[in-house]
Amino acid sequence: MRALPLMLRPGLLILFTTALIQAQTCACTIPVFRYALDRWETDRFQLIVPASPSPGDAVTDLLRPLRANGRANLDITTAREPGVTQATLLDSKTRQQKIWSGTLDKSSLDSLLDSPGRQKILRHILAGDSIIWVIVGDGSPGAKADADRVEKRLKFLENVASLPIQDPNDPDSQLGPGPALRLKFTTLRIDAKDPAEQILISMLAGPEGRITRGQAFAAPVFGRGRVLGSWPLSQLDDAALEESSMFLVGRCSCRVKNENPGWDLLLNVDWEKALKEAGENKGATPAAVTAPAKLSVPETVVSSPSPPAASARPASSPEGIPQSTILLTSSAVLLCAVGLLLFRSRGTPNKD
Repeated sequence: MRALPLMLRPGLLILFTTALIQAQTCACTIPVFRYALDRWETDRFQLIVPASPSPGDAVTDLLRPLRANGRANLDITTAREPGVTQATLLDSKTRQQKIWSGTLDKSSLDSLLDSPGRQKILRHILAGDSIIWVIVGDGSPGAKADADRVEKRLKFLENVASLPIQDPNDPDSQLGPGPALRLKFTTLRIDAKDPAEQILISMLAGPEGRITRGQAFAAPVFGRGRVLGSWPLSQLDDAALEESSMFLVGRCSCRVKNENPGWDLLLNVDWEKALKEAGENKGATPAAVTAPAKLSVPETVVSSPSPPAASARPASSPEGIPQSTILLTSSAVLLCAVGLLLFRSRGTPNKD
């Protein structure tokens, strides 16, 4: 038997060490949408305001509460250029895209911070909905037909999808305060011409330039107002819907937020307080997910799955043993076996 080439031995050790690390990383069974809700802090928008003429200026009084202890994910800075007369809102991801520009007064500030659409998104998130697919329509028959198609497909996916099973004894998969964990796809339709939602529409469209002004599109929102992406409605086919939705309800890789796609919305909310209240209102201690029954569902089925039960354990995990412990032990045994193989191969003489 020929010994393994010396140059290959470090590579194998690196390979299996990497596998060991990945095994621990993959131990987290929290779905992406809930991991984002529990752990991802919101990125902050930047509002650049003109230099105020005096401390008693009306705009200064309006901004004082936001500067001191505002709930919104918004930083306020004063323009350095003396000729600036209008305020500008920049996006939270690149701080390069201009979301809005105009005269700042109470009415415009209220529109920047909130809108009916954003209030609905927030209510759905705090109710525990997995994904809110916001559909921005242009009023055309084609866009309406596309919106109906998207809505129908999402109802089908909701019925055949399942959440990763949660082990309440696994320290790597503990949920934070908030609503009960459940699988729910929600659609929210917004008119592209609605004057109250222009700020929201600009934020949903995103900084990537995929969506042209007035174009019908859809964007999935999850976590603390995170937008996964935006797609023209006519190009959003079943495969794209399934890929996006299944990614968000699948196991989280537990990477840092900035390694994941998407961008944030500007929402005027104290997330820590709101999530705590949502948990108290729902009686929601961290809930686990039961293994779903096998479904054979036609694509026209519209019923929703029941909220998950709280007593389930992963079918592959013995009673009372965290999944991360099982993965770590298995990986360690495998690593030892490889080390033994390398040791034996080193001591075996070469035969030509």
